[in-house]
Amino acid sequence: MELFKNKQFVKLFCGSFLSQMGSIIGNAAIAFYLLDVFTSQPGLATLAELMYALPTIFVFLFVGVIADKLDRKKIAIYSDWIRAGLTALLIAAVMMNWLFLVFVLLFVRAGISKFFMPAEIGMVQGVVSKEAYQQAAGLNQMVYSIFMIFGVGLGALAYRTIGIQGALVIDGLSFIASAFFIQTCNVPLEARQPNGKYKLKDISFRSSWEDFKSGVSYVWNNKLLLSILSGFFLFGLINGAFAVLPMFTMKYKLAPEQFEWYAALFSICLGVGIFIGSMVTAVFMKKVKPYQIIIASLFITTILVVFLALSSEIWVYLCFAFGLGFILAPMNIAISGWILSLVESTHIGRVEGLIDPSLMLSQSIMLGAIAVAFPNIISSVDVIYFVLAALFLVVSLYYAIKLPSLVRNNEESKTEEIEGQTALEG
Repeated sequence: MELFKNKQFVKLFCGSFLSQMGSIIGNAAIAFYLLDVFTSQPGLATLAELMYALPTIFVFLFVGVIADKLDRKKIAIYSDWIRAGLTALLIAAVMMNWLFLVFVLLFVRAGISKFFMPAEIGMVQGVVSKEAYQQAAGLNQMVYSIFMIFGVGLGALAYRTIGIQGALVIDGLSFIASAFFIQTCNVPLEARQPNGKYKLKDISFRSSWEDFKSGVSYVWNNKLLLSILSGFFLFGLINGAFAVLPMFTMKYKLAPEQFEWYAALFSICLGVGIFIGSMVTAVFMKKVKPYQIIIASLFITTILVVFLALSSEIWVYLCFAFGLGFILAPMNIAISGWILSLVESTHIGRVEGLIDPSLMLSQSIMLGAIAVAFPNIISSVDVIYFVLAALFLVVSLYYAIKLPSLVRNNEESKTEEIEGQTALEG
């Protein structure tokens, strides 16, 4: 509630909320449209998800640099307006059944969206205190849970009631509304351009490459941050599978005739779990170290994913989906808040610019593998769940081995630095 007393944060929050809503409803509607119209070609839905992930590989060099060098507020606004225009073209492409153009527009629109989040996160650091980073991360997690609850369901509802064109109209209007809220947000100049005033003409391929290497060096020299980010490649593989797995589970295993409804219900159960888990996390977050939350959550998640694979009844499957969301919430909050506290404002764009490519590259690899393997090579979705469980186990073991000792070393270094500073002042 303290955060919502901050008017600038509220405006930024509303802009981020609407921008995410614009993406989720339209993307969900596109997936249902492809599965409904091209039932015998599930690879098309996977290909659509790939179009959301693949652009990162082409823009990663510039995303973080631009967020750290140019005006972050303008970046977020332009990202919204350009996506609104591309959505209008997407509506026309769908109406004319130009499937190739649909995929091209999804690809370009996703590429533009990659510039929004690093800019928005950088502005958050400028409108809230450092002590509130964890709360802001928790609030963002709760927003994500709301989209999990309503996003796919709204996409399915919009697709079934007003059609794919109507769903995309909502999509475009959300981007316009987001741009309006961010335009009215008063973000301090030092948060919008923490590295000084730069213009687009000042950014070249060579300078972007140098700044990108600077971001890599920044992460490399922070061993704790490096270890945290090292697990993100595996997280990307997991995200890629879960982007299509619930729909495939309902379509080809549990509820072939009503897959849209039950896929939406999966998102609702997962989202409710994340929402409740986020609130519970707020109670004990200050009493437990972030790495302890992360490791415990990953171990429990491994077990829950195995149970998802073994579920043969829809309602049992949905109960485990709720449990999955409940356990994932504290992990996501711990990671997000921890990274914000570890990274300086001058480098947050470049660090975020490193996270997204790692996630999206591995997500693209997983989506490509699923598109090729299912159902031609892998005939059962259960196999994919077991692969996911193995990935969760690997990353949990990696964090359990690396993080505790690095946290102790980091705390000891801070203590020595404070004592040294005190001695100098004395």
